Amino acid sequence: MKLIGSLASPYVRKARIVLAEKKLDYTFVLENVWAPDTHIGQSNPLGKVPCLVMEDGSALIDSRVIVEYLDTLTPVCKLLPAGGNGRERADIKNWEALADGILDAGVLMRLERVQRPPEQQNEAWVARQREKVTLGLAALAARLGEQAYCAGKNYTLADVAVGCALGWLAFRFPEIDWRSDHPSLARLFDKLSERQSFKDTVPQA
Repeated sequence: MKLIGSLASPYVRKARIVLAEKKLDYTFVLENVWAPDTHIGQSNPLGKVPCLVMEDGSALIDSRVIVEYLDTLTPVCKLLPAGGNGRERADIKNWEALADGILDAGVLMRLERVQRPPEQQNEAWVARQREKVTLGLAALAARLGEQAYCAGKNYTLADVAVGCALGWLAFRFPEIDWRSDHPSLARLFDKLSERQSFKDTVPQA
């Protein structure tokens, strides 16, 4: 398998962490989707990463699709419950959707700042995205409470997704002090950061 992505993308990081946790072999191909000479369109017509290219040349797009597929490839470190428990599985995917939604809003904030000149930036738009981040983080913290992991006692895909969201916010928006505002999230993130899969995928510019 071949994973196309960047070192800064939290969505790519999610896929890289799952690949590491599942102990799956793959080739990591760096791609800058913003570069004029990017080739991402050859694998993903939407021009986004991550993109997982399989042995037969077919490709999976979107991190949520990719990681769910990867979890089926080996029983090592199961990150989603077996299909029989639909409610538990949906709950974990809901954690992932919330974490990814926070990232989506954060990415829109960043693009507004770095891709538009100051006089063209829409402050109301940025404020709206910032509110999504703020409310999303509060919801994550409230759901986590004093639990060891997002889904309770076991490490799951929910923790991977939340850890990637928190790590990216710390990387791109250090002024958002989620650690002080939500000590439970800080505790979880510190624990996740001790895992080798997280250590090996720290975001880089």
